[in-house]
Amino acid sequence: MKYGLLVLVALPLLAGPEGPHLYYSKSFPASTPAYVQINVDHGGAVEYREAPDDDAPLKFQLKPAQAEEVFQLAAKLNYFKQPLESPAKVAFMGTKTFGWEDGAEKHEVKFNYSQDASAQALLDWFERMAESAQREMELERSVKYDKLGVVQALLELQVSMDKKRLVGEEQFLPMLDRIIKNESYMHTAQERAAQIAAAIRAGKP
Repeated sequence: MKYGLLVLVALPLLAGPEGPHLYYSKSFPASTPAYVQINVDHGGAVEYREAPDDDAPLKFQLKPAQAEEVFQLAAKLNYFKQPLESPAKVAFMGTKTFGWEDGAEKHEVKFNYSQDASAQALLDWFERMAESAQREMELERSVKYDKLGVVQALLELQVSMDKKRLVGEEQFLPMLDRIIKNESYMHTAQERAAQIAAAIRAGKP
């Protein structure tokens, strides 16, 4: 992943032409990360980037019901053919882009803040995808480079899970199982990883 201030552009989904695709980006230089881009195909395959030119995105899979709800919200928004920006005076919260591609058909809309209920719901889905990806990246970095930081990364993961902010939860299982089986990690980390993994496998994150 690439970090820092960037020349920010919205990119379409880098996938084959078959089937519809959604993409989302958010440019907010005052936040961390300053940019995110999420691409979702109709089968629920997700690509997460923190730089427009990132050629090695983090990938994970939504559950079928999750992907269906995301695409239903896009349909309710008429696949972004109309403006979404609210006329209300609000603080700048980042330039957001919703995009849709299906073969030669492409629609895109940008906004800072929308009062449309479906737009708010879709934005929340993309924000949850971003939070899930960031939690996985944080946990992976800790596992590889900072064993003492694994407990904190697991705590943050559990907080997101308790707040129902995670999607595609199965993406975490390989890393959690690695922690559980490796006695070089603190016992506290192994216990917490086991609790999280059990909840995910039980379908009750």
